Amino acid sequence: METKTIEVHLEQQEGYAFRVSFGDGIDDLMTDEPAPLGAGAGPNPSRLLLAAIANCLAASLTFALRKFGNAPGPLRAKISGEMARNEAGRWRIPRVRAEIDMAEGPGAHKSLERILAQFEDFCVVTQSVRDGIEVDVVVRDADGRVLVGDKSFEAGA
Repeated sequence: METKTIEVHLEQQEGYAFRVSFGDGIDDLMTDEPAPLGAGAGPNPSRLLLAAIANCLAASLTFALRKFGNAPGPLRAKISGEMARNEAGRWRIPRVRAEIDMAEGPGAHKSLERILAQFEDFCVVTQSVRDGIEVDVVVRDADGRVLVGDKSFEAGA
């Protein structure tokens, strides 16, 4: 199985605001929780998740349209997420609805039926969310001691 690693770095600025660094010359992004927790100085993680899903779907549709020799105009996408409390009373996003509007009308694209049947399969984010992402978490103190997570990588372990 082929694998690739991607990395994003976060640094807390104050309160619930974080500077997100992507590297590779990409501008940093500020995130923040809305009031009353934060100041709402940037998108929060829930909005970033929705943006990632919608962006990936729109990019995947663009890719599929072009792959079949089409020259699509600009797509527009809108996504909304339903937030609900789970059995433990924690907020979750159990469902989202993405809507993509194409610039062209009916009959403007070759192989559109085939494209629409498969473009979602190319969306890394949407399919990863649908399949469930395993998340391993490690928390270290200032001395590098692992407080939560796999301790087998601790120095001297």
